[in-house]
Amino acid sequence: MADAPTITGIHHVSITVTDLEASLAWYQRLFDAQRLPMKFPHYGCEDTGYAELLIEPNSGVVLGLHTNTGNDGQQFDEARTGLDHVAFNVASRDALDQWTRRLDELGIAHSGVQTGDQPFPFATVVFRDPDNIQLELFAVD
Repeated sequence: MADAPTITGIHHVSITVTDLEASLAWYQRLFDAQRLPMKFPHYGCEDTGYAELLIEPNSGVVLGLHTNTGNDGQQFDEARTGLDHVAFNVASRDALDQWTRRLDELGIAHSGVQTGDQPFPFATVVFRDPDNIQLELFAVD
C-alpha cells in the first residue's frame, strides 16, 4: 500500500511485572539503562497502578515497567493471548557474541547464539527476565 503511513522504529516497550523494584534493577543492570526519576500513571483503561521508565542509552529505546494492584503474581506465559516475546535488534553476529558474554557475566541463562536462514539469514540469543518474559537479541546476517 503506497499510501500507508510509516513508522520510524520502536519508541518503547511496556511490560507488567510482579516485583517492580526487582525488575527495574534487573533491566538497569542488563542494559546499563538510566532510570527516570518519576512515576507515570497508566493511560487508557488501566487505573490500578503506575509505570517507571528506563532508557537504554545507546538506542534510546524506553522500557516501561508497570505495576498493577490487580496483578496476581503469576509468571508470564507466552502461550496465553497477549505478548509472545520482545526482540531487540543488534548490529551484528559479533555483537551477539559480546551479549552472550555479558549475559554470562550477569548470571543470566540464555540459548547461546542460534542461527537460521528462513525467511532471511539471522542469528539470535534467547533469554528470560525475572517474570519469565522471553527476550531476544537479534541480528540479521
